Amino acid sequence: MNEIRTPWGSISSKVNLFPIYYLIFIYGFVYILPFGKNLIGITWFDLLKKEDGPLEWLQFSEFFVSFLIGLFIFYKSKKKRSINSLIWLFFSIFCFLIAAEEISWGERITGFTLNSISELSIQGETNFHNLPFFHNLFLDPLLHILCIFLGWVGWRKWSHLSALPSRKYSLFFLLVSLYFAYYDLSWASTIQHIRNDQEIFEFLLSTGIFLHFLQNIRLLKNSKK
Repeated sequence: MNEIRTPWGSISSKVNLFPIYYLIFIYGFVYILPFGKNLIGITWFDLLKKEDGPLEWLQFSEFFVSFLIGLFIFYKSKKKRSINSLIWLFFSIFCFLIAAEEISWGERITGFTLNSISELSIQGETNFHNLPFFHNLFLDPLLHILCIFLGWVGWRKWSHLSALPSRKYSLFFLLVSLYFAYYDLSWASTIQHIRNDQEIFEFLLSTGIFLHFLQNIRLLKNSKK
């Protein structure tokens, strides 16, 4: 049970409140932090959210470490053909694919590119999620489905499956879905669409998955004692 102490009393919550603190810190402090343009040429906020910036590399690290942790959990599972174990395996492969897409399958490290793909990509890099057909039609709807499933449907319907994130991490996913829903609606509305802060919110998605994997490997370690 998380507890927030205020001058008016305490507020208890059954979910991890890091996403709330994180967004308050980003938009209440980093957003107005001065001297960024004088020191690095852009604001500190823009540095965080830019492509190939700190948050994107943190996302890659969290997805890749989650992939390794998930493989280890699957390896240690006694019933590898159970639904729970298979979800761990699928989830791990999913994390690897996302990690690879984050760094354009190593292009940002090695400089090697597949021109047949990068020439079609909206981003101009060797990745698949930015191919126009997928990016324009499927990327955001799939992200909404994933976040709502991980943040609500999964723990509500299959709470007995440890491979699915528990209610504790629901805000990490639901706030991402809420932002992208508002962002997509702003494009369809008659007003000017909102600013693209996707890296700020996508970091919550990767962190929620990472903490879920980390919690379970700790539980596995403690069960062996």
